[in-house]
Amino acid sequence: MARKNYLFTSESVSEGHPDKVCDRISDEVVDAYFREAPKAGMDPSQVRVACETLATTNRVVIAGETRGPASITPEFITELARKAIKDIGYEQNGFHWNTANIEVLLHAQSADIAQGVDASGNKDEGAGDQGIMFGYACNETPELMPAPLYYAQLILKLMADARHSGQTNQLGPDAKSRVTVRYENGKPVEATQIVVSTQHFDDNLSSSDVKKIIEPYVLKALPKGWVNGHTVWHVNPTGKFVIGGPDGDTGLTGRKIIVDTYGGAAPHGGGAFSGKDPTKVDRSAAYAARYLAKNVVAAGLGERCTIQLAYAIGVSQPLSIYVDLHGTGKVEEEKLEKVLGEIMNLSPRGIREHLGLNKPIYARTAAYGHFGRPPEKDGGFSWERTDLAPQLKSALS
Repeated sequence: MARKNYLFTSESVSEGHPDKVCDRISDEVVDAYFREAPKAGMDPSQVRVACETLATTNRVVIAGETRGPASITPEFITELARKAIKDIGYEQNGFHWNTANIEVLLHAQSADIAQGVDASGNKDEGAGDQGIMFGYACNETPELMPAPLYYAQLILKLMADARHSGQTNQLGPDAKSRVTVRYENGKPVEATQIVVSTQHFDDNLSSSDVKKIIEPYVLKALPKGWVNGHTVWHVNPTGKFVIGGPDGDTGLTGRKIIVDTYGGAAPHGGGAFSGKDPTKVDRSAAYAARYLAKNVVAAGLGERCTIQLAYAIGVSQPLSIYVDLHGTGKVEEEKLEKVLGEIMNLSPRGIREHLGLNKPIYARTAAYGHFGRPPEKDGGFSWERTDLAPQLKSALS
């Protein structure tokens, strides 16, 4: 039997965290290939990108495999990276958008991988790699996300918005948050611990000074009454956080996969998302699994839903579909597994077409979570739609 009363903690990091700087640059590269492909007369479905970024003190290294228009040169990628770093807000001696040494080491996609992934003759496109992907949804928030992660993300997003708008000029781009939530009878009811570490420019600011700056954003992010006299705060626990970003710690693409997904409330298959085009099922199938899980919960078929999809490189359809409703289901999980495979084509091509993934929609996913964000008019966050809920209800009634 599932526990009803417990504490659960999730954490997030800001767009200026070293790893998130790298995720942003890698996803800007993905977007660039999708933007430039039509201009060069190339079908966007033929784009291939697997881009990794490393960032350290005033240095960025971008490497990986690509297939796309020749207009995307190392100079093009260098300028792209500088714009991303500037947009995040790095104009510091140790990491500056204009002076950072940027090295681009992208090369053509492996022919061995291409022959397994590309469609040919009667063969449909295969998965870009083997892997297992998980999707999750729950009814703890209107966005059907776990409450601890959702609010940890929102705190940092509000702080970043205030920094970008000029509402505050005291905070730097690099920050972390953590929220511990108390559950009563299985429902989130209050925040027992709040941790915020944020870079600041004034060397003389104390932890209590920083708390006064960030407290309004925390209170705005969390539901009314969740922060109370019992809530324990930890703000810049080391006492000072002036040196931040890649100058303070090396960043790498794909190191914040739990922040990107469900904050530890659900399993993760292990594959990162950023820097990968949607033929890579690490990304597209994780989006599809979230899409299906969210629609299951939106349809009222369960209060919580975990879905696993498994793929083999070069094979089109998933090897297995697994559903767990965690004892909250209104339908048999075995029947739901069958129906999910029928109402959506879960091949890499089917996922891309259903969710409209061959578009420059990825840079915005690099910070504050890939899930729990509203669908956008240009097709961004399409996996957050709940348009399958009526069909699911009908098929399982």
